[in-house]
Amino acid sequence: MTDMTEGGSVRAPDSDKTLGESGARRGQTTRRGGGDPAGRGRTTIADGVVEKIAHLAARDVLGVHAMGSGISRTFGAMRERVPGGSKSATRGVKAEVGEVQTALDLEIVVDYGVSIADVAKDVRENVIAAVERMTGLEVVEVNIAVSDVKLPDEEEDEPETRLQ
Repeated sequence: MTDMTEGGSVRAPDSDKTLGESGARRGQTTRRGGGDPAGRGRTTIADGVVEKIAHLAARDVLGVHAMGSGISRTFGAMRERVPGGSKSATRGVKAEVGEVQTALDLEIVVDYGVSIADVAKDVRENVIAAVERMTGLEVVEVNIAVSDVKLPDEEEDEPETRLQ
């Protein structure tokens, strides 16, 4: 308990020492600026960040063979082979990010024999959990388009290189 004295200063109980206007004692830290630190600025999250998180979360689901359509996978495979090219961690994902919400469109290829409905449900749950946990954004919708089924005897859709 502290006593207020005239002039706005505070006296510590059982002490004759007068504290300053902040009421802080020696050795205690004072809080500057007041209020919650989270409210002192603005955080923006780029669409690409949400797309990468969603891509990785979707790929973690059993039954998802690949992300994106056949054409985007083919171009992605060629881009990876070009010196300086990188693997696309956002292939098959499109995000629209607002200040507090995001909406996602995913295009996936599933393995033959899996329940597409179950895979889509699992992808949706995993993506929502990952994006909301990592970004703090509310995921309002996750639209999933299944563009292909990977058959067990199919070769990968990567183009052959002419140079060896």
